[in-house]
Amino acid sequence: QVQLVESGGGLVQAGGSLRLSCAASGRTFFTYGMGWFRQAPGKEREFVAAITKEGANTYYTDSVKGRFTISRDNAKNTVYLQMNSLKPEDAAVYYCAADRRFGVVGPITADGVPYWGKGTLVTVST
Repeated sequence: QVQLVESGGGLVQAGGSLRLSCAASGRTFFTYGMGWFRQAPGKEREFVAAITKEGANTYYTDSVKGRFTISRDNAKNTVYLQMNSLKPEDAAVYYCAADRRFGVVGPITADGVPYWGKGTLVTVST
């Protein structure tokens, strides 16, 4: 069982930055690929970024490449999402996810992900 708790969301002006954190419980964090997804009102949950269990490989959706950076600290059981040059279309609830399939098996999607956090809201003002 993995419990995930996100933090770091808030209100930021367009062009600004935020860093999201996701703290995981348990002793098996290092065995999971970790990901960030987001869901805007009226839209489906979409993949944002993922990182493999040892941090060797990262993956991003096209719309955030060059602006967002995912990283992890296995000693702290924490994964981060640094978001720079934020745009109004980045506004959403951001969810942390843990799945051993990330970066190992198939495309990275929300389908079948076993562990989710409750989300943190990111609002981007113009």
